[in-house]
Amino acid sequence: MADELLDIINDEDMVIGQEMRSTVHQRGLQHRGVHVFLFTSDGKMLVQKRSADRASSPSLLDCSISEHVQAGESYFDAAMRGMKEEMGVMGIEAQPLGKIKMEYGPNDNEISRIYEGRVKPEQVRFDPVEISEVRYMSLEEIREGIANEKNLFCGWFVEIMNWYFGLPANLIVMDLENSPL
Repeated sequence: MADELLDIINDEDMVIGQEMRSTVHQRGLQHRGVHVFLFTSDGKMLVQKRSADRASSPSLLDCSISEHVQAGESYFDAAMRGMKEEMGVMGIEAQPLGKIKMEYGPNDNEISRIYEGRVKPEQVRFDPVEISEVRYMSLEEIREGIANEKNLFCGWFVEIMNWYFGLPANLIVMDLENSPL
């Protein structure tokens, strides 16, 4: 994974500096991220399985798109870039669901915006370096998977989906837009 410059932010999501991604994660500096839930017309979510060589959460199931926001980039632009880079799709209308604050893992502290959009499976051309496979799962399949086989999912995906389902989640909701709640 190439290093990239990220904005360092305070608890109010204001930029207070910039550092390379490697330094951000070594020092536990708070930064920005985005997640996109892409759904098919029949309501199934595109779920990615992260590659085995990923630094964090290798070989685990994750939401459609999980992306760092690069320095100077908006949340929305990062979501659009992530859809293009990770899934090879462009022109998706993405609606914001809300903004959360969460500890994603050791030294990984993010404020993230979550988006939702629609995708046609035949358009998806995932990046085989970052992603080993994609699946299309119903919300019930995801809920059952988290309940019965939680260790197959990224920790952050579990918490975000718990929030999405209206269940207790280990995150802080900063604002809601078109929330599922």
